[in-house]
Amino acid sequence: MGQVTIYLDNEHEQRLKRAARSAGIPVSRYVARLVEENARTEWPDSIRTMAGQWQDFPTSEELRDTPPDTPREAL
Repeated sequence: MGQVTIYLDNEHEQRLKRAARSAGIPVSRYVARLVEENARTEWPDSIRTMAGQWQDFPTSEELRDTPPDTPREAL
């Protein structure tokens, strides 16, 4: 298991400690949860379920084949 050293000013250190205490977990576990939640390698289910919900949205192939400055109305 890796170890990480972070440097915080006093105010943020105290806020971190209060948040961890409020969650009932050690500071290291609190920080680990933040990393798990915010450094994902894939989209959350709530976002993936939205795929294909807009019928007028261009397909990925159309987007790839369109020059970057093309107005959306032209698609």
